[in-house]
Amino acid sequence: MLTQQQQLKYSRQILLKKIGEQGQVALSNARVLIVGVGGLGNPVALYLAAAGVGKLFLVDGDIIELSNLPRQILFSEQQVNNNKADAAADKLQQQFPETEIEVIDEMFDQELADYYLNEVDLVLDCTDNINSRYLINKLCVQSKIPLIIGAATGFDGQHLMVDPHDDNSACYHCLYPSSEKAPANNCQTAGILGPILAIIGGMQALTAIKYITDNKIPTNQLSLFDGLTNQWQQFTIKKNSQCEVCAKETTMQPPLNKH
Repeated sequence: MLTQQQQLKYSRQILLKKIGEQGQVALSNARVLIVGVGGLGNPVALYLAAAGVGKLFLVDGDIIELSNLPRQILFSEQQVNNNKADAAADKLQQQFPETEIEVIDEMFDQELADYYLNEVDLVLDCTDNINSRYLINKLCVQSKIPLIIGAATGFDGQHLMVDPHDDNSACYHCLYPSSEKAPANNCQTAGILGPILAIIGGMQALTAIKYITDNKIPTNQLSLFDGLTNQWQQFTIKKNSQCEVCAKETTMQPPLNKH
């Protein structure tokens, strides 16, 4: 049940038939892991906390640099050299005290995943490192935890939902079987414009909210955004029956119900 104050605070969301009070309760009970608290992780964390998500786990071992500030909107010059997850948590906790926030001020790895993936309902990949993206994809598939991937460089961005509960859902490894075929550029090598990150991060947050509130999410759909033309393109991708990550897991483990 929502308190009277929560009903007032989230009244505009509750008015939506696809959300309602039941959906708002689901948001308040949700536990979401955000890997990477940079250009994508900033808007994602802001929108999920603002929507009333009950607990956020913020994972990032990196520190704030001056060059981050034009696009990582939670941070200020006074926080340069501070840990990103710590700094984001401080700002979010002041603005959204109802959301519980746990800081993991280290880089995502197998040991961290072994502990935290059992604690969450959903993972959002907001990293800008291809090796991290492969690892997060693999561990989420193994743990049967839905994953929302976002990436952006220059004027371009992409978005993909991976749902291991669905036997037919392709994973990131299906899309890019090797790192040689995956996009190699990142913000440090290709540059980035802040609003592109806001758009892709907003899509990740929207997808997370829809998933938590039990609204239908298209899987096997890669969405690409071109910021120069303001156009979206959707591509249907297929699960690779020989995928080293998700095909093996589908064979070994029965699908679990969404929790």
